Amino acid sequence: MNCLILEKTHTQSPLREMVNAVPYFHHVSYCSSVFDAYEILRRQKIDLIFVDTTLSKVSGIDFVKSLENRPLFVFISDQPELAVEAFNINALDFLLKPLSFDRFLKTANKAYEHKASDSKRPELAHEHETQDMGQKTILVKTDYKTILIKLNNILYIEGLKDYIKIYTSENSKPVITLNSLKRLQQNLPAERFSRVHKSYIVGLEHINAINKTQVMIKDKFIPIGESYRSIFNQKMEELRI
Repeated sequence: MNCLILEKTHTQSPLREMVNAVPYFHHVSYCSSVFDAYEILRRQKIDLIFVDTTLSKVSGIDFVKSLENRPLFVFISDQPELAVEAFNINALDFLLKPLSFDRFLKTANKAYEHKASDSKRPELAHEHETQDMGQKTILVKTDYKTILIKLNNILYIEGLKDYIKIYTSENSKPVITLNSLKRLQQNLPAERFSRVHKSYIVGLEHINAINKTQVMIKDKFIPIGESYRSIFNQKMEELRI
């Protein structure tokens, strides 16, 4: 996503550092003048603007109101009372100073999901793009980088509220990423993976044993939820010899 930062001049900008740390953000430009911002928007395609509510000649909110074709925009402010007005003009988010990276990351993912939804390309949809070339992979954002995971290495996936843990045969530690099981499941081939619980997806080829209430993968016992049992058992019947 092409990003523009419109902020009061600072020698060091934490916002700039945070934008540069997100792998799916491309920092196009940084400016402190609304006139420079107008020129950048005229010349380049901008997907997301981070706007300081307090600028030298005009407020950030008034600047956004003046735009005819608005990209996604996020306000940065030290004035919480402006949040209502910001959301009234459909701001994607409103970040209070001082900024924290955890809070910024939630905004970043919200922006990515919004753009992905508009283009009908979910965040982890790289799988369907690469299958035609014989590749079986997904790309996952973790920490400050994006990594490639082969589908046949995924043992199981655990959901933890706003995060998921992807356990693979290659590493003893899981890959942790900000995402949801529901969204990830939509981008995994159903013939190779199955949701067995509200908190778990399993790789069918890695199952060692099954009983009425659990699936065993290596030394991990994974519960089978009541609402998922019927579909899972049907898949198992198809594989039974």
